[in-house]
Amino acid sequence: MTTTQQPTTSRRIASTEVLAAAGVVALGASFLLSPEHIEDGPVICPFRRLTGLPCPGCGLTRSWVYLSHGWWRDGVAANPFGIVLALVVVALAVAVVRARVRRTPPPSLDRLVRRPLAIAVLAAWLGFAVVRAVLAV
Repeated sequence: MTTTQQPTTSRRIASTEVLAAAGVVALGASFLLSPEHIEDGPVICPFRRLTGLPCPGCGLTRSWVYLSHGWWRDGVAANPFGIVLALVVVALAVAVVRARVRRTPPPSLDRLVRRPLAIAVLAAWLGFAVVRAVLAV
């Protein structure tokens, strides 16, 4: 008795796909939250709760909420990298969907974060975070 292997049509979900999906959900949620009340919530950042200092990601939620409602100045003031990260999420989601449609592997997250532009943006973001933390002291 011989058994034949059937080709499988399913494949493992890549970390890039999970990250893109989470980013799209977060961006979608930003449209549901009210910009008038986004400052009223509790501090949810563990780093800020422990130290009283803002982390690199502090203000991103507020930034996305403001940006999604067209409050550009408030969005940039909350965290100027909010718009950059929102654009990255959209670009990553488009790349993942494109790969799915073409039945090709999604972009490699390891390769994406090693590109010079990604490294420069991350360095600028961390530099901004350090300056903001120093000024907050």
